[in-house]
Amino acid sequence: MDIVLITTVIASLFLVIGLAEPLAARLRLPFSVILAGIGILIGVGATFFLRTQLTDALNPVAEAILGLPIRSNAFLYVFLPTLLFQATLGMDLRRMLDDWVPILMLAVVAVVAATLFVGYALSWVSTLPLAACLLIGAIISTTDPSAVVSIFRSISAPRRLSRIIEGESLLNDAAAIALFGLFMGFVMLGVPDPELGDALARFPFLIVGGAVTGWLAARIAVWVMGMFGRHELAQISISVALPYLTYIGAEQSVGASGVIAVVAAGLTLNLSGPGRLPPQTWTNLRELWDVLAHWAGALIFILAALLVPRLLEEVRIEDFVQVGVVILAAIAARALILFIILPLLAALKLSPTVEQPYRVAILWGGLRGAVTLALALAVTESFRVPDGVQRVVGILATGFTLFTLIVQGTTLRWIIGKLGLDRLSPIDEALSRQVVAVALQQVREDLARTTENYDLGRDIVRSEAKRFGERLEDAVRAAEDSADILDRDRITLGLIALAGHERDTILARVRERTISARMAEQVLSDADRLIEGARSGGRNGYNRAARRSVAYGRAFRAAGRLNFRLRMSRPLARMTAAHFELLLSQRLVLRDLDGFITGRIRRIHGKRVSDLLSELLSRRIEMVETALEGLRLQYPGYAEELERRFIRRTALRLEEREYSTMREDGLIGAEVYTKLMEDLDLRRAAAEDRPNLDITLQRIELVRQLPLFAGLEERDLKRLSRVLRARYANAGDVIVRRDGVAKSVFFIASGAAEVETAGQTWRLGRGEMFGQMSILMKKTLRTEVRAIAPSILLELDEARFRRLLGRSTSMQDAVRASAKKRGIAPEDLFADTNAA
Repeated sequence: MDIVLITTVIASLFLVIGLAEPLAARLRLPFSVILAGIGILIGVGATFFLRTQLTDALNPVAEAILGLPIRSNAFLYVFLPTLLFQATLGMDLRRMLDDWVPILMLAVVAVVAATLFVGYALSWVSTLPLAACLLIGAIISTTDPSAVVSIFRSISAPRRLSRIIEGESLLNDAAAIALFGLFMGFVMLGVPDPELGDALARFPFLIVGGAVTGWLAARIAVWVMGMFGRHELAQISISVALPYLTYIGAEQSVGASGVIAVVAAGLTLNLSGPGRLPPQTWTNLRELWDVLAHWAGALIFILAALLVPRLLEEVRIEDFVQVGVVILAAIAARALILFIILPLLAALKLSPTVEQPYRVAILWGGLRGAVTLALALAVTESFRVPDGVQRVVGILATGFTLFTLIVQGTTLRWIIGKLGLDRLSPIDEALSRQVVAVALQQVREDLARTTENYDLGRDIVRSEAKRFGERLEDAVRAAEDSADILDRDRITLGLIALAGHERDTILARVRERTISARMAEQVLSDADRLIEGARSGGRNGYNRAARRSVAYGRAFRAAGRLNFRLRMSRPLARMTAAHFELLLSQRLVLRDLDGFITGRIRRIHGKRVSDLLSELLSRRIEMVETALEGLRLQYPGYAEELERRFIRRTALRLEEREYSTMREDGLIGAEVYTKLMEDLDLRRAAAEDRPNLDITLQRIELVRQLPLFAGLEERDLKRLSRVLRARYANAGDVIVRRDGVAKSVFFIASGAAEVETAGQTWRLGRGEMFGQMSILMKKTLRTEVRAIAPSILLELDEARFRRLLGRSTSMQDAVRASAKKRGIAPEDLFADTNAA
């Protein structure tokens, strides 16, 4: 075929893609529906002109269109990895992990339910073997969430809801294609009624093998990309090769799921890439993948739609009945997930509550698209699949896809309107009126100052001022009419606005490079949690999210166990350093928020609400400062290194701004500017590296600072630092349980603990100890010790404590003071020690 003609056809397809998006916006239809419609029209038109006797002038164009190398392998090996890889790069993985249970349940259960519902329903109404029916069920179980997610975003639906749908759809495709491969094998081998247990037994290998392959490939790619730190185009080029080589390697060499491998590779790069690549490189990489995915998604829809006339050539009357059965079974399977599984997960506190209108919209928004058509095409192309099965698979998959696009896709926005999801709530409606009134008042003040600087006609200024004043009066009147918003609702709306401004501040700091790219994802995730916490739980939800942002999680505890039981200190050191930097970044951002409360929120919600938000902000700042102080006490020199690093990065940012200003003013030429920026980039690369945290060395400093060990010689201090075991306790953790037998003494290195015994309660702070009374008195005390703040404890076993007590006068004095405080005779405590 003529290369010029092929190039013209492909270029024309890109022109169609460019025109389809504004057309979809004008017609208020999903972009995928417009692309599918255009593709079908092109395919029908090319077939018509090729077969008609009216003219032969367009035959070469029609032949070129119908002769495009559109094969299932082109979809699966070229377009699908692009779409999957970009989707994983664009995900907020830390937020996805918060909802991993509902996402995983929805993805796996949705695929299995759709496959079984459609498969067995078809087996009852058709003569197809069960394996072929289950194959059709796997093909149509993939979903395309783009339409419903785009509409949800346009109506400001909860972000968490959209995130769950996107995550479910991504894993849904992976699981469906894995099942497709299983049942395709049974059909090609001529197994009519496969055992479902045998089929699912191979499923774990496909998943685990693909995940390991993708993770390993991505780790190698990140390592290679890290070696090319100053070559941005080389790093981006490696990222382009990664998903395709991963897919091919998993499918052809490992025998695992290539889809799972690509998803795992994308997730791994998403997690490790921001910390290993320069910020601008990471931004450019993601932007490139956004463009590639946009083109791939549009082309796969158009090219798949071109196949619709071919797939429907041999349609029969009875096929319409079977298409109806597939539609009903697929909708029933999706309804099972949305109206039984989701409420059950919500009742078990494993998933956010999804209101019924949203569930109805998701049910009707379960569109199918190009992936379904591509899998159906793979069946029709296989010579090992019987002809009768090929025909039915192609017709049913195509008919069902057309139903979802033409019927569901074109009516989805209308359904959403009927459900009332496109209207603001009464609170938001009242708030919008007040926001307009406040904004117009500010505009009037700014406009008055601006017009004074221009020599404008007084009559023009007066008439426009009168017109604007009338609009302002109407806005103020409307705001006064809706002044019945409860203070509780105003607080919630103010917290949402405050968290949103916090997110904007973080983005500005990242652009200025005062917050590193390594920390950007996590602090942005924390800001998103604040927004969603305020939306769902008001003040309590906001406070829970704020406490979580400074708390030590399960991973931190696991790293602590690895360090103290297996002497693997690297994970703990890395996580401690990251937490340190996170707290510094939070403190930097929080100090910028008070002006937003007093300057913007007060004008909309009033002094009472703004004062309350200022108090909540002060508590957050105090909480962050307390956590930072605890880390400083644990690692005295490390905080100084991080603060020095922050100052260096700020100085580099200011230096870069000065060079840019001089370049724009013409004071330096391009050659000088390039040389200066090269030197600056080298120094910036050094400043970006986070200093290493040596936990072992820092523990010596920690022990040396405790007053209880002041009388020990340096040799004894080093020996003691090696035998002391550090223990991390979050606020609320029980350290010593009531009626327990004490076998160790604990020294509080940082934080605070609360001791409760015999109806009395007192608190211990840094440098104090507990557990010594139970050991020295040789009896069980009804005492419970609980951490009341994130604390670092140093634990010493009984034998070593007794030896230390025998030679340390400061320790003996501390024990005597503690005994007197509890009403215990000090002489009774040291009888055994003195005898020894």
